[in-house]
Amino acid sequence: MGTQSRKRAVAGVGLGALTVLLTAGCSFNASIGGPGAVPADEVAEQAAAALEEQVGQAPDDLTCSEDLPAEVGSSVRCELTAGGDTLGVTVTTTSVDGGDVNFDVKVDE
Repeated sequence: MGTQSRKRAVAGVGLGALTVLLTAGCSFNASIGGPGAVPADEVAEQAAAALEEQVGQAPDDLTCSEDLPAEVGSSVRCELTAGGDTLGVTVTTTSVDGGDVNFDVKVDE
């Protein structure tokens, strides 16, 4: 599975959407080509998509600086930008089944 970096621009992300993102927590799944970790770009892409699905609006940008280990309980910190504000995001591995890795994403309050 290739990792394509896609940036999503959302015009006019207002305070209401930001408030929803602050309280959002959701899960998502990604596949890895083998044991080890999910690449940082893929984690960011999947986390942004999960947040968009939950709140109906994508963050302006979401980046993760390191790969997420495919080990239950492992986590990485990411950074989300929405409406000019920057928030921290924690992405945590919740389960691993072969090459499928399930994650939980939580935006800081």
